[in-house]
Amino acid sequence: MKLRNVLAFVVGLTMTLPASAQWSSWDTQRVISGVFGTANAAIQSAERKKEMEILARQKVEFEQSYQDALTEAKAYEADEEWEEALEKYEEAAKLNCKYGYSDQHTLSRKISSLYVKGGREDDGPSILHNDDVTLADYSSYRYMRENPIYVNKKKAQNIKILRVACSSTETRVEMEYEAGSSNAGLNIKGSTYIKGNKGGKLDLIGVQNITMYPANTVIPWPYQKLRFALIFEALPVDASDFDLIEPSSVWQFKDIKCK
Repeated sequence: MKLRNVLAFVVGLTMTLPASAQWSSWDTQRVISGVFGTANAAIQSAERKKEMEILARQKVEFEQSYQDALTEAKAYEADEEWEEALEKYEEAAKLNCKYGYSDQHTLSRKISSLYVKGGREDDGPSILHNDDVTLADYSSYRYMRENPIYVNKKKAQNIKILRVACSSTETRVEMEYEAGSSNAGLNIKGSTYIKGNKGGKLDLIGVQNITMYPANTVIPWPYQKLRFALIFEALPVDASDFDLIEPSSVWQFKDIKCK
């Protein structure tokens, strides 16, 4: 229904509404609002349908470009021309993220494996610096636990705690985030804190492989994983668990075992 027709209908409707004392201006406004609401829903539905039709046409139009990029990538990879292979896999992934020709998990894993071989050591911190987060030696910590037990009441499913380590000088929390979209941005607020069951709030004093808000660490492709460490003040020796809280965020982990 065109907007001009809707307006004409509303004007006609208001002229024919009951004139009795029982019919108030509020009733008139309610009817008009309902008409406009229905019209807006119809317009939005039509626009959405048009967008889907355009996307479907584009998917067909670019499918050959996707297949060509994928074929060339595999050929370059077979010839051990890593940089060229990486560029073509990323070209295919860009189209795949928009139009969905195949499983993006497979493409993201392939791209990740080619970063170093392709001479792109400075790209993709989600891949190239993950190993740096894991320390070679945890013997200086009085407590270290991999995959600690905890509760995430807001259910942030794409983030998990990998390791907790406690010493007399710091509390180290190593985490992993899986991107859900292309060029996903990730950061941590400086106001993030931990709170043990034997003491008050303890401040964030350092980070590894993640940026502080408002700057972003960019993860290039969906399903790539970023590992990072958050360093807090030391928990009391007698603390048995603690909470990790980033204010106004789904990153709220409770009862993390540390003893």
